[in-house]
Amino acid sequence: MTNRIIGTYEGDTHGPLFIVFGGMHGNEPAGVKALDIAFKMLEVEPITNPDFEFRGRLVGIIGNLKAYKENKRYIDKDLNRCWKHSIISQPANDLAEHEELVAILKIIHQHIDEYQPTELVVLDLHTTSSFGGIFSIVSNDPKSTTYAKALHAPVIRGFIDRLAGTTLHYFNSDQMGIPTTALTFESGQHLEALSVNRAIAAIVNCLKIIGMVDEEHIENQHDTILISYAKDLPTVVDLVSSYSIDEDEKFVMDPGFKNFQPIKKGDVLASNQHGPIVAEKDAMILMPLYQKKGDDGYFLVQ
Repeated sequence: MTNRIIGTYEGDTHGPLFIVFGGMHGNEPAGVKALDIAFKMLEVEPITNPDFEFRGRLVGIIGNLKAYKENKRYIDKDLNRCWKHSIISQPANDLAEHEELVAILKIIHQHIDEYQPTELVVLDLHTTSSFGGIFSIVSNDPKSTTYAKALHAPVIRGFIDRLAGTTLHYFNSDQMGIPTTALTFESGQHLEALSVNRAIAAIVNCLKIIGMVDEEHIENQHDTILISYAKDLPTVVDLVSSYSIDEDEKFVMDPGFKNFQPIKKGDVLASNQHGPIVAEKDAMILMPLYQKKGDDGYFLVQ
């Protein structure tokens, strides 16, 4: 995939603009692959199902295109920490991710101006370096939680209060000038084949909950894929703690941790040049860092 726009699909009936990101981190190919397959599915659907109706416009976008081509998480800075006015408003500089931001926003605003949608919905597809469970991360907008629950995966609350510069922070109604809802979906481990299937299911279920397609035109397998994988996971959890890695820190995550694995206060989770790093409280661990690049060592949820 060499083009930033993975695909565009528009129905005969006017409706929402649904922007779906894959590859916001360049080492996460599942979302890009899922979007490519989803567009192929949409192209043949009216042929196999003459009653199929699509309302609105779907646009699939690769987030960090340069990093994606190089199979790197990012080039200079994590793109999903760059959605800040202080970065976006800068004149052209040497930060590779600044160019990515400018290109993405140009595309989105062009679609808004041209299509004049009833609302904007942004789904940011991700995967994690650890195995374990799937989950959705929501903004403080109640509609974000409503949409996320339709994905049948644990809903993680509180991320937007502890992090900064993510798509969840940037894409909101005040910022975009039209009713806007954003959510993030984590579909599994980076290179796990089924992460693509789960991301496809998330896209399809979002189309349904947003009202872009009718429920009777959605195969039950998409619900089944998500429900079966999340059956033993909690429904809603809150972020209670996170570990931020300092610039020169020699952080190493202890091996074997999985998403939603229970841990006890005092358990050794990682180490750095100063020694062991232990859990501050009883919780479940989320997104333990098993890749070279990244500023977040792990998250704890309850």
